[in-house]
This record gives sequence, structure tokens and C-alpha cells, in this order.
Amino acid sequence: MSRLASRSTHAGLRSISVSRPCVAHVGGARSYTTDKKGKQGSSFQGQMLESISSRIAREKAEREKFARQRQESAGTRRWATTFVVLAAAGASYYLGLQAPRDPDGSSTLPLALTRDPKFKNDKANLEAAWSDFAAIVGRDNVSTIETDLETHANSDWSSYRSAEHEKPFMVVYPSTTEEVSKIMKICHSRRIPVVGYSGGTSLEGHFTPTRGGICVDFRRMDKIIALHKDDLDVVVQPAVGWELLNEEIGKENLFFPPDPGPGAQIGGMIGTGCSGTNSYRYGTMREWVISLTVVLADGTVIKTRQRPRKSSAGYDLTKLFIGSEGTLGLVTEATLKLTTKPASTSVAVCGFSSIRQAADCVAKVVGQGVPVAAVEILDEEQMKCINQAGMTSKHWKEVPTLFFKFSGTERGVKEQIQIVQEMARQTGSRSFEFARSEQEKAELWSARKEALWSTMSVAKPDEKVWTGDVAVPMSRLPLLIEETKDDMKKSGMYGTIVGHVGDGNFHIILLSNPEQRHAAEELVHRMVKRAVELEGTVTGEHGVGLVKRDYLPHELGESTVDTMRKIKQALDPLCLLNADKVVRVQKPKPGEIPEW
Repeated sequence: MSRLASRSTHAGLRSISVSRPCVAHVGGARSYTTDKKGKQGSSFQGQMLESISSRIAREKAEREKFARQRQESAGTRRWATTFVVLAAAGASYYLGLQAPRDPDGSSTLPLALTRDPKFKNDKANLEAAWSDFAAIVGRDNVSTIETDLETHANSDWSSYRSAEHEKPFMVVYPSTTEEVSKIMKICHSRRIPVVGYSGGTSLEGHFTPTRGGICVDFRRMDKIIALHKDDLDVVVQPAVGWELLNEEIGKENLFFPPDPGPGAQIGGMIGTGCSGTNSYRYGTMREWVISLTVVLADGTVIKTRQRPRKSSAGYDLTKLFIGSEGTLGLVTEATLKLTTKPASTSVAVCGFSSIRQAADCVAKVVGQGVPVAAVEILDEEQMKCINQAGMTSKHWKEVPTLFFKFSGTERGVKEQIQIVQEMARQTGSRSFEFARSEQEKAELWSARKEALWSTMSVAKPDEKVWTGDVAVPMSRLPLLIEETKDDMKKSGMYGTIVGHVGDGNFHIILLSNPEQRHAAEELVHRMVKRAVELEGTVTGEHGVGLVKRDYLPHELGESTVDTMRKIKQALDPLCLLNADKVVRVQKPKPGEIPEW
């Protein structure tokens, strides 16, 4: 009986497991039946399946609902987030205005506290800038030609040897102050470094673009804007050459005294604070500039003064920009002082047995106040180079030689020549001749003007020229020249000496091949060190550039240089203008600065 019941029970369970539940609604109540047995009644398995199906349907419906809500609210959330961010930024800006940060209280900027400048010299940014510049100056006045880039990176007569990467991405040629301003505004917004260029005759690496970027060449800005004859001044653009200027104003019996090397232009002359052979009588470029129009790093245009020769109105910004080498702003116009041509001029040349005798003669002439216009010294090696180069028709005695220039009334010039001739005799002069005609005057003085080129003409194919200058008080000049000449002889390198000795300034013109480069650097280093120790200056007229910048702290003191760096930061906080010149704007690498 029990076995029979058990089989019956198992059969019933099998029947339930294979049949599909069907739901029938009878009188509002649900009952479950099987397809095979047709039995009514509640089943546990059926209830479970119904529960699972209901839950799945609910979850599906909820997911669809949430998806619709997300789509509807996504736009709203984005706008809400944007509003919150803008509101927070506005609130922060307002609070910053109400409680601004305290300004930097330091008066100087030591090199250790500088931050490395950051530029955007990537190709995409520079190519986009090319389009901007072309829209300003025209496509023909933006150059990426390789020869143009090399010309604006260095020169054969510069003492700085540039690296392959130290060249501009492009050269831009503006024609007006307004165009320069627009160019600088673009460079400021795009963080592109800029180097100004006019003439390219500088010697200490002044225009080498160490940070890449662009070069602004002023050659199209070469006009004499206005000549005020009665006021003895002239307004010019930066690419006007001093020689051409003197030709033009000479027609009105006027004269612009600063006379550096041939080819120099007003913009570069202002940048380096140059002088020349006339500096003894007439002074340097700093004395002959009245006012400047300058474009600052962010494109702002300023004018430093009006045209009166004297003014006590505020800071003398004119002098600030003279000698700044394009690190504080780009000069686009200059008002220059002029003077009248002297009634009479003459030239005299006298030779000596030694450089010491020649220097002693200069000291005697200067010490007794003889009003000569210029006095130049050329050593025996320089006279030999002039003869070998054949750049003048005259054959010169190869001895240390003084060149004197006289100016004034005809009677006054004759008196000056007699006085100087007697002083030269007293100090050991071996010869003395003076010009008796304009042709002789030009012939005698041309030898001095050809000094650099005549030395370069005797250089060997692999030799480069290094032209360096220093200046010392007049009484120290003979000692410094003698020690420098002795140092050159011991070095085994060939060099000559020329100088504006009337104001204690002289130059070496040194030839060296690549293997001698380090020896040349050390020789110049010793010359500069001797000049500073004799209370002199590291550069009389060439300017600082890259070659002389690390000597400034020794001449002027660290705090003075730190003050210059602070001025640079104030006018050019992004360090866009001629970076690395005059003062360092970035800490040097170990061993980069030679020991003093």
C-alpha cells in the first residue's frame, strides 16, 4: 500500500514538472491548471514564475523611464554647470578686485629669483602668425627664405658664434610705426620672441635670435621724415644710415657727429649707444638723441619727449632706451640733434717708435686741452695690414701711428696743428705730416676707416675675426694697451689694435681659427678683466650683447644688474624682446659663466 502511494505521488510530480501552467480567471479568482491533467488549484512553481516575470517587466519599464529622464535633463545639467562655473569665476574676480594681492616689494630682481621665460615657438603657432603678419605688411614683406634667416642670425664680423638653431623662423619688414605696433600685439598674444634689426653691423651677438621667433627688419623704414634747419634737429626712421644722413643735411651746411663703422644705421646706433672717431670732441650717441618713438612689448606706442633740447619733465626715458639693445622696446622714430659744419677741417698723421710713446702723446694733448676733433691710434701691425690690403693708394710706415682730426676756423686749425706737432716731437715722434688739400685729407683719414676690413683681408681661409673693445681712464690707457699687445704676442694669434684714444677707448681685432677659439675667448677675458681692475668699462661703444653680459656684475655690481633686470621685467614681463641680451633672464647652466 505504501509503495503504491509512493509511485502515485512520484507520477503526479512528474506530471507537474513537464506541463505548462495556464492561468484561468473564474469569478475574479485565479487558478492554475495543467495542460495534461486539467487540475485546478494553486501551484508554488507557477507563483514563482509569475513573480519573476513581473519583476523583469517592472525593471525594464523603470530603465526606459530613467533613460528618457536623462535625455531630457542632460541639456539642463550642462547649462547649470556652465552657469555655476561662470558664477564662481565672476565671484572670484570680484573678490580679487576687492582684496588684490600685495605687489612685489623688491626693487631689484636677482637672477636666482627669475622664472624661465616660456615661448610658443611651435610650428602651428608660427605658421598662424605668418598669416597675421602677411595681412599687416603684405605677403612679399614676410620672408622664410633660408638665406634671409641666416643673414639675420649672425655676421662674419661678429665675435659671437651662433648655433645652428639660433635663427629666426621668419623675417618681417614693416614700413610704419603702426605696423610695428600690430606686429608686437600679435607676438604678445601668441608669445613669440622678437629681435629688432637695422644695419646688422654690431659685433657682440646683439641680433642673434637665441630663442627663435621672428626678426623685425626695419629696412623699409629708411626715411628722413622732417628736417628742422632753424632748430638744428631732424626726425628720422631707424634704417637711415648715418653716412646718408650727413650727405643730405650737408646740403644745408649741417652735420650729425656720431660716426661708427660704415653701414651702421640710426636704429642700431641708438640700441648700442655707439660713438666713433668724433666722440672725443662731440660725445657719443647719448648726447645727440632728443626724443624717441618706441613700440613696447605689448604693442603700446610711446614718445619719450618733445623737440626742445632741454627738458626736466619726468624720467628721462630717452636715455633709458639708448643702449638697451632692443630689450625694452623697438625704436621706430628718432629726433636727433644737429650742429653746423666746421668752417675748416684738416688731418695729421704722426708715427712713433713704440705704442707707449704714441699713448703718451695722446695723454699730453688731452691733458693740455688742445681742442682736436678726434685722435685715433693704430699699432704697427694694423699699419702693416693696411699696406698689404692695398685699400689706400698711400704706402704707410709700419710703426705705431696717431691720426689727428682738427676742426674750427682756418686760423684755429693751423694753430692746433702746430701745437700737436710740437707735442708729438717732445714724445718721440718719428714723422709728422698733415693734409694740405681735401684729397689729402680724405686719403689720410681713410686709412683709419679701413682698419677692420684691412685686418680681415689678411685672414686665412679658416680664420674668423673677433673685434672687442674696452675703455679706461686716460692715465691707465698706455699700460692697458701694452699689456694687451704683449698678451696677443704670447698667444700665437694674430691681432691688431686701433682705438679712439682721446677718450680712453681702444679695440683689438683678433684673428683665430676654430681650434684657437677657446684661447681667443680667454685672451679677451683677460683684457676685459684688466680694464675693470683699472676702473674701466667692459665696452666703450660696441655694447654688451651676448659676449659681454656676464662681465657687467664685475663692473657695475650685482645689485645694479639686478636693477636692470627689474626694469626689463617691468617693460617686458614675458621677455619677448631680444631675450638673453645685456642681462640674463634665465639661470645659467653649470660652468657656463667663466670664472673671474
